[in-house]
Amino acid sequence: MAVGKKLLYGGLGWVTLGPIGAIIGYAIASMSENQTSYSTGTSGPAYTKPGDFIVSILVLLAKVMKADGKLLKSELDYVKQFLQGQFRPHEVQNFMALFKDILDKEYPLKDVCRQIQRSMDHPSRLELIHILFGLSAADGHVDAQEIHVIHSIANYLNINESDFASIKAMFVANTKSAFIILEVDEKASNDALKKAYRKMANKYHPDKVSHLGDDFQKLAEDKFKAVNDAYQSIKKERGIK
Repeated sequence: MAVGKKLLYGGLGWVTLGPIGAIIGYAIASMSENQTSYSTGTSGPAYTKPGDFIVSILVLLAKVMKADGKLLKSELDYVKQFLQGQFRPHEVQNFMALFKDILDKEYPLKDVCRQIQRSMDHPSRLELIHILFGLSAADGHVDAQEIHVIHSIANYLNINESDFASIKAMFVANTKSAFIILEVDEKASNDALKKAYRKMANKYHPDKVSHLGDDFQKLAEDKFKAVNDAYQSIKKERGIK
């Protein structure tokens, strides 16, 4: 398809769905054989489609990848492996081509995030932050510049500081990580600790993102496991039965 028609579809997307719509429009024009369906109208938070979620992830992954001025093979492999869990081989190739195109362009981060914030529920947005940290850690090191970008994204997505710190602590370990993950003070009582654990286990329960598909539930299980591991670690340290 001619580039002009691709840009036309992209222009229509900007009108109907904002920045993400432009990318979806371009993708539809470019991937005539891609059977993945996309929404062409706005929807409420409870009706976020997996396809919309994927495109949103690609835009934000690109922002994080470019944060330190380096595009590493380990990071590209992370993106490819992530897509392989969601799509058939030829679709993965199409999405990787789209991703490389996104890497070559600059999209308004605030506008993209605001659109995501309006159309995605809170558990889905938390899942986005978790995936972005997974990318940052793909090379075995979470770069400070990447953390800064992810923090900006979290702010634009209306994710509070406690939730951001909780997910960050799952990837950037220190002596306080277990408490940060549970969003509880180190001096909290055992009862307060148990209450915090129940709250976080509910917040990060995989069923919260069931509308995004089975594969995303599996990814969400990583956060759920981190919460449980943090609680068990503190229990062991305190001798709680």
